[in-house]
Amino acid sequence: MEILQTIWNALTTENEMLTNIITSFLMLIELTVSMLLFTSILNISANKNQKIAYILISSFVGIFSMWIIPAPYNTFLNILACPVLVYLIFKANILKSLLAQIVTYLIFLIIVPILVSIYTYIFNVNSNALVIIPLCKFIYSITLYIIVYLLYRLIEKFKINIQLINSMKRKNNFKLLFNFIIGIIAISIQGYLVNVYSDYIPLWLNLLSIIMSIIYFLISIYSLSRTKQLEVTTEILEEEKLYNKTLTILYDNIRGFKHDFNNIVQAIGGYISTNNMEGLKEYYSGLMDDCQKVNNLAILNPELINNPAIYSLLTSKYNKAEELGIKINFEVFLDLTTLNIKIYDLTRILGIILDNAIEASSKCDEKIINITIRKDNKANRQLFIIENTYLNKNIDTERIFEKGYTSKTEDGNNHGLGLWEVRKILKKNNNLNLYTTKSDKFFKQQLEIYL
Repeated sequence: MEILQTIWNALTTENEMLTNIITSFLMLIELTVSMLLFTSILNISANKNQKIAYILISSFVGIFSMWIIPAPYNTFLNILACPVLVYLIFKANILKSLLAQIVTYLIFLIIVPILVSIYTYIFNVNSNALVIIPLCKFIYSITLYIIVYLLYRLIEKFKINIQLINSMKRKNNFKLLFNFIIGIIAISIQGYLVNVYSDYIPLWLNLLSIIMSIIYFLISIYSLSRTKQLEVTTEILEEEKLYNKTLTILYDNIRGFKHDFNNIVQAIGGYISTNNMEGLKEYYSGLMDDCQKVNNLAILNPELINNPAIYSLLTSKYNKAEELGIKINFEVFLDLTTLNIKIYDLTRILGIILDNAIEASSKCDEKIINITIRKDNKANRQLFIIENTYLNKNIDTERIFEKGYTSKTEDGNNHGLGLWEVRKILKKNNNLNLYTTKSDKFFKQQLEIYL
């Protein structure tokens, strides 16, 4: 009986050592629910091994900081450790790694003051005693983790996550991050005041104060998300404008075919009636050129070229080539949403290569550019192949990537700073290769993206 009484006294009186031991075991639960929460909200993909590694390493850091490093410095270590471990273990980008800490910290910051106010009232203790008395600490912590886990289940069920950070512009990403930080600072101050004065201020007033701060914070986040929606709408309108321009050209070409259809048939009949096969072959070749032009315009479709940045780039370069009388042939056999390269880097590379190809072919009698986008399953890579007619057959395919090498060559290709910039991008990405060759007719650049 005395043993039970001793255990009960140890659990119901202030005992910092025993509380720290209980907290060490509870840390595994806290880190698990925290990880589930931020991976779900931020849509971070993680396998079983990554999750186990994160929990074990974070637990070690947390226990080490709690027992070895004095407060409040141990708290700073834990706050810094989370984004670093998310970045290294889950391979998330820097913004998501920072938000993993901010989002979980914010949610705990919202829930904790409310629970503190409730349990200090139930146990009739102050807020400091609540976290030092082992039994109170255990009940309070388990309640907190259950609430967080239920919140995670709701997020999973309704698929609530912060998708806007995946496609927002860099400046808006920092606005979002700054907004989170300011919101956390404001709610942290409020939470601190609630903890300090929880014994003097009525519970309903504490709750009202925290709820009003949260509502104001959420409204600001909502306003930022509306700004993102406006961005997306603007991009869609720009894409539709380009597509409408393509459709207009396509319509004019088809209308021209319809108008000339009788003349075309009569011309073919004339060659057949005179058995002039050579003339018919020449006439047919010209007819196929016009048909190919219509086919190319049909390919310039945002549903086929299903990446807005690449679609915009190819459409603008096509219109530029069209003005110079250059014939562009397209072949697209790849889902552009599966590209294993940053779109910013890809559009820079393609832009430079296409500008060079347009300028080089514009100097030729036969102005042709062939663009092929396909997947090479055998080599497990994605290919962007650009061929263009050119004049300077003596061009050095090795030296064209050197800085300042003949900025404007005889064939009109810009093989100076442009391709030097391409080489810099290739060096930053270990899965990219640019294979350059030439034949009597075509100068060929083959961008290889390895999966």
